[in-house]
Amino acid sequence: MTSLLELAQRLTVSACAMTHTTEHAARRRGVAPFLPRLFADRFGHLGGIHRDRFGAELAGCRSFEDARWAGYWEDFAAEHLARADAALLRLGGPGAHQLLDQEFDPGALGELLAPAVTILADRGTVADPAAVERFCAEHPDATDAAVALDGLIKALTYEFVAAWPGWSPQRLRAYERSHRLCEVLLLALAPAMGMIIEAVQIPIGGGDRVRGFLMLPVGAAAVPTLLATNGLEGTLAEMAIPLLAQRGNGMGTFVMEMPGTYSYERPLTPASEGIYSKVIDYLVADPRIDGDRIGMVGFSFGAYWSVRMAATDPRLQVAVANGPLSHRSFGPLNSIGMPEIMVSTLSNTLGAGNTADLARRLRNLSLTELCRRIEIPLLVINGARDTLVSTRDSIDIAIDAANAQLVLYADDDHCAMGNAEHWSALTARFLADHLAAPGAAC
Repeated sequence: MTSLLELAQRLTVSACAMTHTTEHAARRRGVAPFLPRLFADRFGHLGGIHRDRFGAELAGCRSFEDARWAGYWEDFAAEHLARADAALLRLGGPGAHQLLDQEFDPGALGELLAPAVTILADRGTVADPAAVERFCAEHPDATDAAVALDGLIKALTYEFVAAWPGWSPQRLRAYERSHRLCEVLLLALAPAMGMIIEAVQIPIGGGDRVRGFLMLPVGAAAVPTLLATNGLEGTLAEMAIPLLAQRGNGMGTFVMEMPGTYSYERPLTPASEGIYSKVIDYLVADPRIDGDRIGMVGFSFGAYWSVRMAATDPRLQVAVANGPLSHRSFGPLNSIGMPEIMVSTLSNTLGAGNTADLARRLRNLSLTELCRRIEIPLLVINGARDTLVSTRDSIDIAIDAANAQLVLYADDDHCAMGNAEHWSALTARFLADHLAAPGAAC
């Protein structure tokens, strides 16, 4: 049950959103009360940043205004980039800022960082803040490689924070920097991880394209492949880096950002399912991929799309939806407590002109009828106390789909981030069970 204190906080956040006074309140109280509850966890998990450290940094941020927000977080990114730069120079390598040049060849960087590749490859869904220190103690000869790699990962993470949630010039600049650092690291270290990683752009019409990473085992031939998509303001790095820890499962993965976000030109609509269909077309046409063994996993708003595509694209054999949205989350009651920055992000993503238009566009996204058409295995995951979307949507989807399993984590929030290590292992097993070749041992 929601406590009176929690309800009062949500009403305050809503009042500030309705009166457009969030920025004024943030200058006095800081930005933390006006952010999703899981904000700190998601970036700490990606960057391996200690909760107390990131919490202290977050407490010092006092504005959502583009230049002040992005500048504040980019200062931390610059500190870690400088740390990486010093370590790279000791290794005789390129300067860290050279990596941001689109003409830079990642090959030489991979040779320098390969001795510490596990810092990137094995971090998983929740990166351990102590992993680098422990690695350096056990492998002193690879200390500079580890420090450089850790610095670059933290730099791209803080650039991601600076970019969140997109839609303004300096945020989009930070997004491109974060994306480039992630791209360079993945391409540079793919051989050391025993992987093929390709930066892919798929044309989808109207001058727009899907930008993603295709990650395959070396020597891939007709391998089962997973299409992974994130939500409203997630990036490729947030999806791709945690999935590296599953590289030994014999599967391929294509990671993409949700239409209507960061790098897309056109807004999100129900017709955006055609974009996902074109991505599946691309995967099915690749001879390294088994077109009869394609699965999909989505997180948050991306989970909405994994449910929708499970209902509409017969080429999917299995799907996972973590924190999905449907008609309850798109209704007016769920907007209580939604921060102003999230309301504006939703409006921009859906191309809404005003509040009434946003409500109409959200209603058009309802999955109520589509869920009854899902016949493939579907795993639905969420926290039982989701403060961002309605947990009841997860329950309704699992009830309506014919072959669904529902896992709710008690006292956990949106996407069950407090149990991320458990559900990531559960998801991997579920997908392997349903995408394994007939007669193959899992």
